[in-house]
Amino acid sequence: MTALLSALPGSLVALGAPPSQGSSPLVTFIPFVLVLAIFYFIILLPMKKRQKKVDEFLGGLKSGDRVVTSGGLYGTIAKLDTESVHLQVAPNVRVEVARSAIAGYQGQAPVAADN
Repeated sequence: MTALLSALPGSLVALGAPPSQGSSPLVTFIPFVLVLAIFYFIILLPMKKRQKKVDEFLGGLKSGDRVVTSGGLYGTIAKLDTESVHLQVAPNVRVEVARSAIAGYQGQAPVAADN
């Protein structure tokens, strides 16, 4: 019985030892790199392109453009500020909205919806 008990700690140590593997740490790192690359090309790159298109649209707005806001308000641009746009929605009725609230030109698809 003492022989069994004296052999037991050695066998437990042998069972707890990690198996020796010959693979490189680089091989285990490759799946993470692939997931990041897929994430970038499927999600981040199209989002950057869409945001660039929206920024170009908002930067190209000028007085007299007929636009629609993201809230569905139709109007003609009367005045442009750095952060806001004054829309004329009816004769003698002007509304100030955020520049980022302009979704597109009247009669066209919203700029952010285009892919």
